[in-house]
Amino acid sequence: MTISILHTGFKDPAWWVEKADGATRIATTATSTAQLLSDRAAIEAAAAATDTEPVETLDLISPVTRPCRVVAQMTNFESHVKDAGMDPASTPLTFFRKASASICGPSADIVKPAHVQLLDYEVEIGLVIGRPIPVGTSISDANLADFIAGLVVTNDVSARDIQLPQTQFYEAKSYPTFTPVGPRLVLLSADELKRFGDLRLRLRVNGAERQNALVEGDMLYRPLQALQSLTQFQELAPGDLILTGTPVGTALSAPPKPMEIIGNLLPPAVKWKAFFKRQSGNPKYLQHGDVVEASVATDDGAIDLGVQRNTVRYA
Repeated sequence: MTISILHTGFKDPAWWVEKADGATRIATTATSTAQLLSDRAAIEAAAAATDTEPVETLDLISPVTRPCRVVAQMTNFESHVKDAGMDPASTPLTFFRKASASICGPSADIVKPAHVQLLDYEVEIGLVIGRPIPVGTSISDANLADFIAGLVVTNDVSARDIQLPQTQFYEAKSYPTFTPVGPRLVLLSADELKRFGDLRLRLRVNGAERQNALVEGDMLYRPLQALQSLTQFQELAPGDLILTGTPVGTALSAPPKPMEIIGNLLPPAVKWKAFFKRQSGNPKYLQHGDVVEASVATDDGAIDLGVQRNTVRYA
């Protein structure tokens, strides 16, 4: 059975196990996600305890602490790949990095820097690493759950006007608050992790649904393939976060083919000027005061990573 971990900070730093009737404080001195994951006895003791506090009274922050590695898979859903004007059959497994300073809590404001114009959203499933993974580690279906401690809801917020003209993923996705995480870190058993394909990703803006997709039949490269590829060159540590891609429905979408062909014939400066002029009229980009709700769960509710609600604020 899943164990849902909550994290509070600021006035009352603590870790909690969430239950149907509230949350129980974990008796631990851990200050980081990595330290908490190593204190399994304390987690299980809290899960078995009967005393609880109302979850709504808790000031929740990200259950993934920083600093940590934040690695993301690029264009990893078939629906998103097609929407970007690419061919899923020829889309490779690729990664990019985000600064862990971009991590914020499940109800924190998403702050748009003043120079950013095109602010986009991407609901994603985050894998939280549970044990050290040296380069060259052999990972298979049989031992995958040994390395993935649990899952979280994440939002890969993106400044498209920085990302695209400069091909600058790191900057465009690393501003403070550009990676909301939580509310829960859901620890899974090996059998529960096998239901990864049953997870549904959803994202709404001001109550209007923008993204809704199942992993099964849409995600190109599952966690096993991602970790097998990543650990050929990158070591991982407990508490590191791997983002696994987003489905169709982001504000950014590929232009129609004729327009794309014409655009490719233009000088870069002219091409990008036309792109920004066209995108500036797109109402799907996030505006000041927008409320973004992102969730991940199985349709039967057996695995539920919770809902994060973040308000957009223009700096």
